[in-house]
Amino acid sequence: MDAPLLKLLEFLRFPSISTDSAYANDVQRCAEWLVRELSDSGLDARLQTTPGHPVVIAKNQHKPGRRTVLIYGHYDVQPVDPLALWTHPPFEPHVEDGKIFARGATDNKGQILVHILGVRETLTHGDLPVNLIFLIEGEEECGSTHLDDFLAVHRDELKCDIVAVSDTGMIGRGIPTLTYGLRGIAAMEIKVTGPSGDLHSGIYGGAVANPLTELARLLATLHDDSGRVAVAGFYEGVEPVQGWEKNAWATLPQGEAEIRALTGSPELFGEAGFTTHERLWARPTAEINGIGGGYQGLGTKTVLPSEAFAKLTFRLVPNQQPEAVLENVKAHLRKHVSSAVRLEIMTGHSGEPYLMNPHSADGLAAQRALQKTFGRDVALIREGGSIPIVQTFKKILGADTLLLGLALPDCHAHAPNENFPIENFHAGIRLNQALLEELSGG
Repeated sequence: MDAPLLKLLEFLRFPSISTDSAYANDVQRCAEWLVRELSDSGLDARLQTTPGHPVVIAKNQHKPGRRTVLIYGHYDVQPVDPLALWTHPPFEPHVEDGKIFARGATDNKGQILVHILGVRETLTHGDLPVNLIFLIEGEEECGSTHLDDFLAVHRDELKCDIVAVSDTGMIGRGIPTLTYGLRGIAAMEIKVTGPSGDLHSGIYGGAVANPLTELARLLATLHDDSGRVAVAGFYEGVEPVQGWEKNAWATLPQGEAEIRALTGSPELFGEAGFTTHERLWARPTAEINGIGGGYQGLGTKTVLPSEAFAKLTFRLVPNQQPEAVLENVKAHLRKHVSSAVRLEIMTGHSGEPYLMNPHSADGLAAQRALQKTFGRDVALIREGGSIPIVQTFKKILGADTLLLGLALPDCHAHAPNENFPIENFHAGIRLNQALLEELSGG
């Protein structure tokens, strides 16, 4: 096993789960490991404290007249539940069939480490062609809680011409992919309360509203029968997909059959009148992510529960603002809820959608780097997921972001048996070197 791969295995052994305070020391140790690795690579690296988990900053010697590139990533990872579905312990990296299996292998340790190792290799032979800044945070998986404030405070120090991020995916194996758009997100939790306590469903059923039943009815009002979101004002400002995008997406190798096989769904479903790629990348959605209430144990308990809850998220597209969408949804829910129950609404995290021009000078530079690395034409896509900090980079630093993903569709990010292809790991090192050369303008 080569030295770069051994470094990745070392990185993956840290259980740097940011959402669980029980792992706070492991998150700290992982950040300190990164500082050592960046320093050993020849960069000026430091650990910067925040009210939460630390941020790692590293720079080369900046010289006048050179462009400045900021590379962003994160060293924190998702929880591993359900542990029983892992074929090997999630923090004991396992190599099989050309892939590394471990929590964080793709999201995002493998993808950020390729940039660090690409820079290290370049610096062993000379100088970098750009002024470089690494910004690697430890709270991405819990909403980048403190990064907005960090960027605002360190705006001058982090000023750059362009941002590069490898935290997205490739459309298929060996197909270089530039993601130029991401959906935003807005989260909400609702609770429906009826009686002051659980009731016997035989004695009171039929006379008192059942919160679970009323919640189900309320959630059903979010969509019409065609899959369209039925919230008034929800689609305000949403623009149609451009012609060149439709043509580009129509030629992608991952069609409806591949998506159906990948998801294991009997058939695909979504808003009528749009292709699957349009639904995934350019149309907003309303999703029920969790629902609960009442008896959950074995057998039957004839209870009329006192309350029921649901967790919702809304994926947003350009020109949609999370705050406005949440207000429209609140108004919709209040309009349709039964007067026989009480409704409580709690809003959660949010992030704006992002869109850049892939035909800009930097977009074309990124495509040349991808083509040089993988030896074939580049796929131009949007993605349905959200990286809220990307739009924050645009607002605070005034810089666009190039999303150069190396994850494959079956990487199982956020799920058991997360994995990263070894061939993409080594390709990512070459991509970093080609990208910095292309972005330098030299």
